[in-house]
Amino acid sequence: MTAAAAFVPPPSHASLVSKYDGRAPRYTSYPTAVQFTPAVNAATYRRWLGDLPIDEAVSVYVHVPFCARLCWYCGCNTRVVNTHGPVADYVAYLQDELSLLGAALPGRLPVSAVHLGGGTPNMLKAGELDVLFRALSDVFRLDSGLEVAAEIDPLGLTQDWVRAAARHGLSRASLGVQNLSPQVQEAVNRREGVEDVARCVGWLREAGVGSINLDLMYGLPHQTVGNTLATIDQVLPLRPERLALFGYAHVPWMKAHQQLIHEAALPGAAERLEQSEVAAEHLIAEGYVRIGLDHFALPSDDLAVAQAQGRLRRNFQGYTTDSARALIGVGASAIGSLPQGFVQNASQELAWRNALAAGDLPIARGVAVTNADRLRGEIIERLMCDLYVDLYSVCCDHGRDLGEFSRELAQMASFERDGLVTCDGGRITVTEAGRLVVRSICAVFDTYFAAQEGRHSRTL
Repeated sequence: MTAAAAFVPPPSHASLVSKYDGRAPRYTSYPTAVQFTPAVNAATYRRWLGDLPIDEAVSVYVHVPFCARLCWYCGCNTRVVNTHGPVADYVAYLQDELSLLGAALPGRLPVSAVHLGGGTPNMLKAGELDVLFRALSDVFRLDSGLEVAAEIDPLGLTQDWVRAAARHGLSRASLGVQNLSPQVQEAVNRREGVEDVARCVGWLREAGVGSINLDLMYGLPHQTVGNTLATIDQVLPLRPERLALFGYAHVPWMKAHQQLIHEAALPGAAERLEQSEVAAEHLIAEGYVRIGLDHFALPSDDLAVAQAQGRLRRNFQGYTTDSARALIGVGASAIGSLPQGFVQNASQELAWRNALAAGDLPIARGVAVTNADRLRGEIIERLMCDLYVDLYSVCCDHGRDLGEFSRELAQMASFERDGLVTCDGGRITVTEAGRLVVRSICAVFDTYFAAQEGRHSRTL
């Protein structure tokens, strides 16, 4: 805290909304995806892949862009299919992409984690999981200790799928729950009860999956504090190791299906904030540790341990314990992260397939990372993960001078007056009230942000 500063009471929700309910990136990368351009292409990616150290573990993300139903709130790259043919064809193309990756890599690199995301990865049949993991093992070394995670739609999950995934090392599963109020579910085209979720959790526990996450949301149409807390009370007896509490991002100009949601039914910013904070207080009272912006974990969970030890990371899947420097993205729209920069596959499945059919890696865009980006990216990641950063220490690690951040430190004064941060020289601590607007605090260090502000989701 600066010498002249005194105790500042936390701001009210109303004052937070009036001053800070703007837009900011979610900072799952820096630079963010808004800065990706076609200047980074397949040739760039091949060079970057070839430079990866042969003995250093990487992570792999596989995107499955299919669902059996369309959830109207969804912001993911996915589509609904009523027959299995497109899914089976997609698995064949995944094999082609992995083969091309194998040709570009310097050898069979070890893998520390495989993440199946979507869409709905449990749209893959059990035999298709076998095919996918055989293809992965042809290109990478899937050693013991590998973490395999999957995002799951409870309504489409089968016990056979769970058993098949467990054979391949499934160790963490994330189930979409969102909200269990029938009125909320009807407003977003989603139908399931707590008994559906409980059945899935039982199958996963029986198969030996040691970490289960439940995704919850706030800010959905007809959502209230009451039905938010009721949902939490319904799922807490399942004792998931982790829960995520995401704010619904209403962006109908980007996701046309969100136009099916009646805007008049959406809670306002102050209501959204109250839902978020009351839910957080309830989870903390039930023994969960608050992780960063929107995650909660039992104290014994790896995520909570990593936060306590200052090892928490943030990537395109959110908060993570994964320490790999390279993340290889596979599948339509998948994003990869390498020491040299970020790459993204073609988002449209047809363009992705066409590139593979032509024998080329399906990269559509990306961004090369500069030393200045790495410096600012570390600052932003530490604020997002630890709610604290020592600018002097980070600058020393990067061979830079703290004086480069005089403008940003001056801007912190406004957050400090509002009780959202405390500053002691170059040491910035985000307060508990400031946690709610940490994305806005991070945006101060984002040199790309101002010109692209309108393309991001609301901060509250």
